[in-house]
Amino acid sequence: MPGRILIVDDEADILAVVSARLEAAGYETATAGNGLEGLDLAREWQPDLVVLDLMLPGIDGFSVCAMLKRDQRLGRIPVLILTARVQAGDKKTSADLGADGYLTKPFKSEDLLGRIAELLAGRGATDERVSAAQAAT
Repeated sequence: MPGRILIVDDEADILAVVSARLEAAGYETATAGNGLEGLDLAREWQPDLVVLDLMLPGIDGFSVCAMLKRDQRLGRIPVLILTARVQAGDKKTSADLGADGYLTKPFKSEDLLGRIAELLAGRGATDERVSAAQAAT
């Protein structure tokens, strides 16, 4: 079942391409061009998933990811890092900060759509388990 996806990237071309591909697959999208705008939009829009670049003006993607994951209302939202950074340390740092996936640019649409579907399916399963556990108590 498609959902709402927030895309945070400072490159207008990437925002347009990713948004168009996700919308063609049935997802509803919103875009932000920097970290602060992304955080504000995440709080307001409550997306089902965030696609996040690491190299952003002002607050970088590492900080945005950490803030999202620490936020009580937003911490459950899967974060997929989509970046040109290919250093192993960046992938580890992203995971340590709570990112749920990591995909490098350039990327194939199938890879992006596949990772998003996996993350949304995993979140759905987690939400169902949490709801069942809460109902049992």
